[in-house]
Amino acid sequence: MNRYGDNLLTPPEVRDREGGEAGGVEGGGVPTVSQFYGIAVRIYYGDHPPPHFHVYYGSHEALVDMEALEILEGSLPKRAWKLVLEWASEHREELLENWELAQQHQPLKPIEPLE
Repeated sequence: MNRYGDNLLTPPEVRDREGGEAGGVEGGGVPTVSQFYGIAVRIYYGDHPPPHFHVYYGSHEALVDMEALEILEGSLPKRAWKLVLEWASEHREELLENWELAQQHQPLKPIEPLE
């Protein structure tokens, strides 16, 4: 649990089953904006502030603040975290743009993977 009273790692569509709008990409797909080296980066529609993205790597999950580029909740192996940090540093503006689109329930734009 966090200061908002919910588990940040639980996607909005699961948190919102009791009512409200479900998260996810338009058309019911998974809101994955980028994938690289086994890492999936997702931004959910209607998610709570601060602007953040969800990272999935194997059995690990983390919630990452877009502005501070720090893990808010969860954990990642060091090597995966370094890759995410490098990628997010290169694509911060695109991440923030997608956050705004997600808040408006607009289609998200794919972001180039780390090369």
